[in-house]
Amino acid sequence: MGILSNSVHTGLFVEDIEKMVTFYRDILGYETDWEGGQFVSFKVKDGGLFMFDRKQFAEAMNQPYYSPMGFNLTMQIGIGVPTKDDVDREYERLMKLGVKSLTGEPVTQPWGQRNFWIADPEGNYIEIGC
Repeated sequence: MGILSNSVHTGLFVEDIEKMVTFYRDILGYETDWEGGQFVSFKVKDGGLFMFDRKQFAEAMNQPYYSPMGFNLTMQIGIGVPTKDDVDREYERLMKLGVKSLTGEPVTQPWGQRNFWIADPEGNYIEIGC
């Protein structure tokens, strides 16, 4: 493997950083590693998860700012849990917190993966599976 296969992180460009931090911290259970106005990082076991204020990042990159409409179909976030039972437990926990499943109850795919899909407050698709 090459040097670039060492670690991967996901960066989300967000409209309302406070609302998104609340969802990822209080609903999904991630701990913040650093918060500083236009940037937030979360502790994860492997790789990284970061959020950038969309408008401020566009300005810093000297690019035009565009606000997304509806579901953000440009990416997905995959969250792996250890077991298929954990998939079911997370589904129940998130539904009790008022999160809506985009795909209904967890299903086991023909290739053996068990998963379900939700969306964060800005429409980024999140797959939870094993």
